[in-house]
Amino acid sequence: MNFEDYNTLLVQSIGNKIGSTAPVITPSASFGYKDALQAENIFAGVEKLPLYARVGNPTNAKLESIVTKIENGFSSIATSSGMGAISMVLSAILGANDEVLCIGGFFGGTYTLVGETLKRFGVKSSFCQVDDFKHIEKKLNSNIKIVLLESVGNPGLRLPDIKKIADLCRTYETILVIDNTATPLLIQPLDMGADIVVHSSTKNMSGHSASLGGVAVFREVNAQSDKLLNPKYQDLHGIVEKAKKAAFVAICKKRALRDIGMSANAFGSFLTLLGLETLGLRVERINKSVASIVRVLEEKFPKDIVVNHPSLSKSEDFEIYKEFFSDGCGPIFTIDCKTQERAFRFADSLKLATLTANIGDNRTLALHMKSTIYRDFDEKSRQFLGITDGLIRVSVGLENPNDIINDFLGASHV
Repeated sequence: MNFEDYNTLLVQSIGNKIGSTAPVITPSASFGYKDALQAENIFAGVEKLPLYARVGNPTNAKLESIVTKIENGFSSIATSSGMGAISMVLSAILGANDEVLCIGGFFGGTYTLVGETLKRFGVKSSFCQVDDFKHIEKKLNSNIKIVLLESVGNPGLRLPDIKKIADLCRTYETILVIDNTATPLLIQPLDMGADIVVHSSTKNMSGHSASLGGVAVFREVNAQSDKLLNPKYQDLHGIVEKAKKAAFVAICKKRALRDIGMSANAFGSFLTLLGLETLGLRVERINKSVASIVRVLEEKFPKDIVVNHPSLSKSEDFEIYKEFFSDGCGPIFTIDCKTQERAFRFADSLKLATLTANIGDNRTLALHMKSTIYRDFDEKSRQFLGITDGLIRVSVGLENPNDIINDFLGASHV
């Protein structure tokens, strides 16, 4: 599908033609059942009606249906945040002594979830760069349960070869989870071989920074010959047998969402739906702007300020960018000012960009990484993630790209 296809799909899917033309908010936490038999059938999954808002809500279901279409998935679960989506998936599948392989750079919250929080519960992890296929295959051969990566490393901007990694995960029958927050509509990881896709819908999907949320999207499960039937997933086989095609949803709801409660709320999902109506327009414009902005800045910045983006020919992932990211790889690029002092002067001189810890907004955003999101990380972790003393992450918005260029060029000479 191209952007014009998505523009039609989204506005036609989100609104209603009869009655309320806007999506309906159903703020109820609980739902009444007609009689005892219906209550039993709802809890058994025979009747697909709301059970309790912690495991499902009609407004959330509307959002889930749209995101499922966007990602060419089978089903989805809306959550309270992007971290909620990742936490739900990992805690539903992993247990003590299981291991997750993390490929490439990661958003700080994901890095600490895996490296610190899950570690407290006995879950092991290892990290490697996107092109370290020797390590990747070694870990896959050791019977790990999950491979986790971001479609575009945030903020390091390394691009993984998703198809190659997916092929290896298929060979070794290992679940592949991809965070597609930076690249909705630009790539469809499920079509490339992923099993689960997660989003922070707070970012590009909403665009307005008014709603915290997340979504996990699942492929269809083949109950006769699926990688989930591998003996290493023995504890999930009972759910696969009962839920069949919808096994991933059942696994996440029964083993995480129901008991931990990282559930989306109706009002947040409503606000996300409003943002989704213009997602195609925004993604197309912003990614065109990013490509033009980084080219000009690379040419005109002082030599001691370095611009990084995979669309630049100097990038080590330029070939992957050309092959898989023909429409762009999201709103982010980075600027390395070499020192924290210079980075602070640069950031404080920006007049158009908002200094905040977010990406994918309608407005252009900027933030010094080491002193904020990664301030508590040790030096070894920061080096692995590409967090240098002078690194500023930029998320391009809808403003005139020439205005953005002029703002950044002005700040570079302060």
